[in-house]
Amino acid sequence: MKSKQLGNTGVQVSELALGTWQYRGGEEALRAGIELGATFIDTAESYGTEPLVGRAIRGIRDRIFLASKASPRHFRRDDLIKAAECSLKQLNTDYLDLYQLHWPNYAVAIGETMSAMERLVETGKIRFIGVSNFTVAEMRRAQAQLSKARIVSNQVRYSLVDRSAEQELLPYCEAQQISLLAFSPLATDFEGLRRSDRGDALGQVAAAVGKTRAQVALNWCISRPAVMAIFKANHVEHVGENCAASGWSLTPEQCRLLASSVTGYRSRSRLERFARRVARRALQYAGSNLGSPTAMDVDEGKDRE
Repeated sequence: MKSKQLGNTGVQVSELALGTWQYRGGEEALRAGIELGATFIDTAESYGTEPLVGRAIRGIRDRIFLASKASPRHFRRDDLIKAAECSLKQLNTDYLDLYQLHWPNYAVAIGETMSAMERLVETGKIRFIGVSNFTVAEMRRAQAQLSKARIVSNQVRYSLVDRSAEQELLPYCEAQQISLLAFSPLATDFEGLRRSDRGDALGQVAAAVGKTRAQVALNWCISRPAVMAIFKANHVEHVGENCAASGWSLTPEQCRLLASSVTGYRSRSRLERFARRVARRALQYAGSNLGSPTAMDVDEGKDRE
């Protein structure tokens, strides 16, 4: 599988990662992906899959780039350090390659949170710092609180049917050498993506390159140099199909055809994004949105069953 540099770290990771939100495939499917070169695995404390991932990578930890996320209810300094230690225990490992803030918590000062993240780097419990569901402004504020470390990634929803990241976030990440980790790269329902492709551009391109529609959609997603894609697949055959989306490239013309042919895609306006964050801020200050994702933030990882 083709690899890409994570941010500006000099570290190469597989451009396709194995996701574990609402994952039901067991150790076998994860191991199959690893053997096919998808050695980047993403989990989170809120997913409940850290113990499973820990079992799947037992004996091969040195081959794995392992990422997890802290829930916003743990963004106080001491709580965040404890949350990281708990994830390490659940994953049966001494360190995380990438530790991410799952989504912003407006009720906790970002300086306190980033101080704890930097402390985790200094003590060797994590190698790199990432964020998830952060805007450009939120990334800038978070980075400003770090004295030595850098934010190397932002994990957000990105696919042919949700291109909101292309407005500001992706150009910023490309300019700053920050990786964009795309979740739900096949949309929350691949059949829904196909329905949006009314002219069957996916089918046309798939026939031209000798690949499946899903492979073409994934390859389109990772065609941008800064983008890596996190897919979820519960069955070994789907893992194999998705992993085969790496190692080859669509032409610029094919990428443009796909982008222009898939209709009904989302590209949230500034006003909509602002309204969503105001609502989330109100919920967090009210104390009702600190424990689990809401409909606004959930990592919809259906992708492939």
